[in-house]
Amino acid sequence: MTTEVKTPCACGARAADGSHESTVDPEIKHSIGTRLRRIEGQVRGLQKMIEEERYCADVLMQLSSVQEALRGVGRGLLYNHLKYCVTETIRTNDPEQADAMYEEVMELMYKNAR
Repeated sequence: MTTEVKTPCACGARAADGSHESTVDPEIKHSIGTRLRRIEGQVRGLQKMIEEERYCADVLMQLSSVQEALRGVGRGLLYNHLKYCVTETIRTNDPEQADAMYEEVMELMYKNAR
């Protein structure tokens, strides 16, 4: 059995226990929760379409909708991270933390741009 090691994020806002001390915009949190519940329903619909052997093109269109919805969730989370975590870290004027944050943001941008 492996144990997941939680490390602090570059901004220092997340402690090693996985908690987060920085701000999460309540509107973004609510919006993302709503989107994820909708996506969950879409995925269940995809499963049903496969079980019912629905026309492939219809399944692919639904799959495309789910992927775009997930990208929207990612954009919301990235917005929150930039607005709060990144901004807070840069304002601390700690060059090491700022460098780590820049690296983290660049990695997130590359991964989300795929």
